[in-house]
Amino acid sequence: MSNVTEPFATTLHIRDHCLCLHAQQAARALSRRFDEVFRPLGLTSGQFSLLNSLNRPAPPTIGQVAETLAMDRSTVTANLKPLERAGAVVSTVDPDDRRGRRVGLTAAGKDLLARATPIWVETHKEVEAELEDGGGDRVRADLRRLLKP
Repeated sequence: MSNVTEPFATTLHIRDHCLCLHAQQAARALSRRFDEVFRPLGLTSGQFSLLNSLNRPAPPTIGQVAETLAMDRSTVTANLKPLERAGAVVSTVDPDDRRGRRVGLTAAGKDLLARATPIWVETHKEVEAELEDGGGDRVRADLRRLLKP
């Protein structure tokens, strides 16, 4: 084991400048904010994003959902389970590849998404109002640039 330690000044510099840390903190704060407004619907912010990713003309594969949400397939599958138990989503065998699954919204899931979306719109408008003019567009563009492999 090394006896070398980083100076506390380095720790403070990283705390104040680390983009990863700041993105994680902002993501947690935003998640808590949206979790709170979705609570009356029995929904979390992550579940809202998952329901929204399933709102397509044809049920997507687990892989397509994983790609949309930048998650691995096993995490998507685990996050779908509570929504399946609640009757909001249904998983079926992929007719194009019997080894895979497709996931779609049920009527209850569509209704839940329809009730949650106006809450998201209003809360999102409040969040964007807290940013400097045009900040939402700038933040989204900057974050998308970071998504490139």
